[in-house]
Amino acid sequence: MQVTMRIRRFNPEKDKKPYWGEYTLDNVEPNDRVLELLHRVKWEQDGTLSFRRSCAHGVCGSDGMRINGVNRLACKVLVNALGEGDHVKIQVEPMLGLQVLKDLIVDMEPFFEHYRSVMPYFVNNDPVPADGRERLQSAAARARFDDTTKCILCACCTTSCPSFWADGKYVGPAAIVQAHRFIFDDRDQAADERLKIMREPDGVWRCRTIFNCTSACPRDIEVTRAIGEVKMAIRRGGRGAIQETEGTEEAGGEG
Repeated sequence: MQVTMRIRRFNPEKDKKPYWGEYTLDNVEPNDRVLELLHRVKWEQDGTLSFRRSCAHGVCGSDGMRINGVNRLACKVLVNALGEGDHVKIQVEPMLGLQVLKDLIVDMEPFFEHYRSVMPYFVNNDPVPADGRERLQSAAARARFDDTTKCILCACCTTSCPSFWADGKYVGPAAIVQAHRFIFDDRDQAADERLKIMREPDGVWRCRTIFNCTSACPRDIEVTRAIGEVKMAIRRGGRGAIQETEGTEEAGGEG
């Protein structure tokens, strides 16, 4: 199989504006990953090509980029998912909404600034249990936020969001996912503080429920659902209120 890679290039040290570079690769296997093709371009044709990558197994999230118009991890996308036949065309460009530093590398600092703003860490000031063990939690309580523990901070969801493109001050889907993970953890004691952050003008209410974030997530997190649950917690007065309401609904009572 032959593949034509069309890659968005930009080197601020010498380029006045971005341009498209085209590279032809022969003897490509259908099960080759896009990351492997980028390596071939860099190692065999143009050593100046720049992109981030690390684990190459969909865990670190470092190789997020826009592939054929959709945010994905280059290490997870197979060639056969992008086309069939003897010749496949693949277009690769940096994620939108963040400044391009070089080629496929974007400045992630604004993204991580939003991440840090939602207090993405466990808060519990109670004394450590007397037996010295960890703070125990039921399986049902853990299941309440299990989905949002899967986030690998690749930024695919946030940079697929039109609200984020329009206003980079919006905290973005990934930060809300991180807030959700702790807001609904019944061992954590800072849910109200996080919900206060989410109520800010650049918080959760900038979401327009477009669902781009959910389809872009390489970990299959139900991002839009998590955002909706945070909105509902704000409306109903906190984590406890929404959990009590859910318990009533499950029992067949009034919501």
